[in-house]
Amino acid sequence: MRLRGFTLIELLVVIAVIALLIGLLVPAVGGARRRAHAAVCGSNCRQLQLANELYANDFAGRYVAGAIDIQSVTVSEGVNLHRWHGSRDATNEAFDPERAPITAYLDTSASSRRVRACPAFAPAEGVGFERSAGGYGYNNAFVGTVRGRVSANTWRVRSTATGSRNSDFQDGAGTAAFADSALATDQLIEYSFIEPPQWPEFFGYRPDPSIQFRHAGRASVVWLDGHVSGEEMSHTESSGVYPLDPGAFGLGWFGEVEDNRQFDYE
Repeated sequence: MRLRGFTLIELLVVIAVIALLIGLLVPAVGGARRRAHAAVCGSNCRQLQLANELYANDFAGRYVAGAIDIQSVTVSEGVNLHRWHGSRDATNEAFDPERAPITAYLDTSASSRRVRACPAFAPAEGVGFERSAGGYGYNNAFVGTVRGRVSANTWRVRSTATGSRNSDFQDGAGTAAFADSALATDQLIEYSFIEPPQWPEFFGYRPDPSIQFRHAGRASVVWLDGHVSGEEMSHTESSGVYPLDPGAFGLGWFGEVEDNRQFDYE
């Protein structure tokens, strides 16, 4: 009996069908991966704020300090060595996450490293000293710093040695604690703060945005009350200090940007 093989046309049809199926499957797999990354990121953010609350429970209601002595006008040993995500012995060193004040409240050191590592974050390799922040930023402007009101929208720093008390915030569900973060300088780098849309000390002037909307156009945000949301960008703007366009890297702000209502005490 003579066996019949595939003709060239039949083979091309089979290849075309396989290519079509792959074309349909790849976007679905990619979408599932992005959703999984967003879910992991949201969980990481929630754990960071839970650790922050546990820290506050041990320190008279005060949240972890975002950056002790970062605004000191004098340069000396001991200045800018401690941030929420790590500590270091000299300003030319990277921060060590194992020495972070929040690490003890994240179960284990392995858990701490995993939590501070957004699976969708892709900074420039080996750039920046804040690598232990892992792609997450803290609301240091108000939560990680103690401020006093100067005028309606202006707040001065009272202390960077500790964070604000949880009782200082009127709306925990409407005050951001942590979120996806990065900074566009001459490269995309890690940045451990989420800057509000207005400088607290100089209302009317904007910092460069550091909230990154890396999850299909959304940023994972955990609020002081512990709930997590995926926020869409409402505005982006460059201060002109850095050469890169922050909007090209998905950096901006969510919600109302004409005041700091989603960051400050009110």
